[in-house]
Amino acid sequence: MNVGGSSPAENASPAQWADMVDNLQRAALESRLGIPIIYGIDAVHGNNNVYGATIFPHNVGLGATRDADLVKRIGAATALEVRACGIHYAFAPCVAVCKDPRWGRCYESFGEDTEIVRNMTSIVSGLQGEPPEGHPKGYPFLAGRDNVIACAKHFVGDGGTHKGLNEGNAIMSYEDLERIHMAPYFDCISQGVCTIMASYSSWNGVPLHSSHFLLTEVLKEKLGFKGFIISDSEALDRLSNPYGSNYRQSILTAINAGVDMVMVPIRYPLFLDGLTDLVERGKVSMARIDDAVERILRVKFAAGLFENPLSDRSLLQTSGCELHRKLAREAVRKSLVLLKNGKDPKQPFLPLNRSAKKILIAGTHSDDIGYQCGGWTMTWDGKSGKITIGKQS
Repeated sequence: MNVGGSSPAENASPAQWADMVDNLQRAALESRLGIPIIYGIDAVHGNNNVYGATIFPHNVGLGATRDADLVKRIGAATALEVRACGIHYAFAPCVAVCKDPRWGRCYESFGEDTEIVRNMTSIVSGLQGEPPEGHPKGYPFLAGRDNVIACAKHFVGDGGTHKGLNEGNAIMSYEDLERIHMAPYFDCISQGVCTIMASYSSWNGVPLHSSHFLLTEVLKEKLGFKGFIISDSEALDRLSNPYGSNYRQSILTAINAGVDMVMVPIRYPLFLDGLTDLVERGKVSMARIDDAVERILRVKFAAGLFENPLSDRSLLQTSGCELHRKLAREAVRKSLVLLKNGKDPKQPFLPLNRSAKKILIAGTHSDDIGYQCGGWTMTWDGKSGKITIGKQS
């Protein structure tokens, strides 16, 4: 995986990305079992880590469009640009229902209304392709090499934490959690979403990464989800206090709760040693390991990685192409929201006077592509300046 801001080289081209992923894939194929890897990236509003890729409005803007078909088309365009880089897996969409604008990640949510968020889950069918009629519910689906593995996140209640605190505590009944925050996952699962990411946040004081009830009893058993559950990045470190002090206990808690794949960008030797020891001592059962492996392999087979493990170079031309930029402009136009049209109804601010010789556009964001693209653009928190290729129009 590439965390936000990391890349094979500064302003790397899609071909350089594909070279990097293919080299890693070849190493995997030369291993004892020859099982291909899944490579993932935070493509949350276009393939936003890649220089020159098409950047689409964030989810908060897409939710304002109320246009499920538009969002589906954006998912399909994003999938092509991700695949152009040899990458198989996008950590998207975020289907949080943001109930408090103080949450610093509210721009990653399609909105505060559960039904709007549910409608916008059409992006899953854009990313993965639409499953055929009769596809078994809960099982992962991927249409072909033009599509990517999607990831519904962050399960569950991340947009409903107390006072909007990031990675905070959602204090509510199970009935409210299911009705407000879990409902969009029903739609993602019905579309064959391949993976679901657990949340950094907690529900009534229990961290989601340690909740056997929500991850296993509800998500896997009650909802019938057959893909795999992935942790958020370094989430296991957050399960012990002080931070990461009892890492082996964190591994035990998360794996037994139902996490199948773990993002460990830094402490992977500790993770590998710890999990191996826990299995050898019977603290983590082989049945739990087999369940995780089966789910991961199921997604790899659905994605066609065994048949086509390497990148399709014919897709390189799709990255940042004019067709996708035209789609992005459509999304920008449809996502605009008029908050107030002046104080005097007889002299509204809009429409603008067509005979005006000049229009003043002011402010630090007025001519700054970095600010206008926002977070999760080239870096996880975004930055100012000409950080990528594009224009305001």
